[in-house]
Amino acid sequence: MDHMLRCVGTIPKLSFLLLLSLLLFSFVNAAFDLATIPFNDGFSPLFGDNNVVRSADGNGVKLLLDRFTGSGFISSNMYNYGFFSARIKLPSNYTAGLCVAFYTSNGDVFEKSHDELDFEFLGNIGGKPWRFQTNLYGNGSTNRGREERYRLWFDPTKEYHRYSILWTAKNVIFYVDEVPIREVLRSEKMGGDYPSKPMSLYATIWDASNWATSGGKYKVNYKYAPFVTQFNDLVLKGCSVDPIQEVFDRQGCYGQHEDLEAQDYAAVTPMRRLAMRRFRQRYMYYSYCYDTLRYNVPPPECVIVPSEKQRFKETGRLRFGGSHRRQSRRKGRTTNAVVDTDEGDM
Repeated sequence: MDHMLRCVGTIPKLSFLLLLSLLLFSFVNAAFDLATIPFNDGFSPLFGDNNVVRSADGNGVKLLLDRFTGSGFISSNMYNYGFFSARIKLPSNYTAGLCVAFYTSNGDVFEKSHDELDFEFLGNIGGKPWRFQTNLYGNGSTNRGREERYRLWFDPTKEYHRYSILWTAKNVIFYVDEVPIREVLRSEKMGGDYPSKPMSLYATIWDASNWATSGGKYKVNYKYAPFVTQFNDLVLKGCSVDPIQEVFDRQGCYGQHEDLEAQDYAAVTPMRRLAMRRFRQRYMYYSYCYDTLRYNVPPPECVIVPSEKQRFKETGRLRFGGSHRRQSRRKGRTTNAVVDTDEGDM
């Protein structure tokens, strides 16, 4: 580090700022102490069974999309709060129209009042990077989507990176590797919009040609199929409940809730908060909190940062580029999706 600082005078300012950001991420990236679970011990295919390919060691799985079907898997249990994580490697080359989702949901049980926490990775045309979004729904509040969209500081197709969702009664944190990129603190004003019912963990790959890339302009090109997403070192930590019981015993989970909230990843330390702020300054390009066309008054969990707000237009996007909203329905999941239409920076 000292050697790097002595070289400051020889590094252009922009490059130096990028270097500092990478160093900050590396300091935060001390690996969490996680217990992984073999695929067959915690999961089963959701659809496209022949396109769900288990690894030889049993610790991972490949999900394929071909011209016949996508694929997905689901956890064997539902969880009343938890930490859900996987190391994921995304498809490379031409991936326009693809959506790879890693998310928790209970839509199969609570069809009209489901909860959901999402990572959704959105493919792109050749030579252009993947983008991704996070989202949160509670009690069927799909008309009040809480999307944020981002770019990454690495190529997610070259090697595995860990993506994680922490969900407690107090907060939700989305992690990329060990960098927190978003935190939602529960507030009384959120009411039922905060996810509170047991959820399963899902992962899917599917054809989202109608919205995923440039508002649907670029479709999945099956000349490049099969598209393969790889998942390794899966983590399911939480209080499991009977997936066929809609009424569950919260008291029985009390001890596990305490243990979950005591874990290192359950709190955003000052160093992590600095890394999160850096990430959001550099890589977030849409936030519902700044979308005043959509929400005249920001939803109650929004923390408005003046220096951050001034970078966004009334559409919630950065002051370059554009977006619009459209309804989309996929595999039984309905969202009020924010769709990219900016072709200049895909």
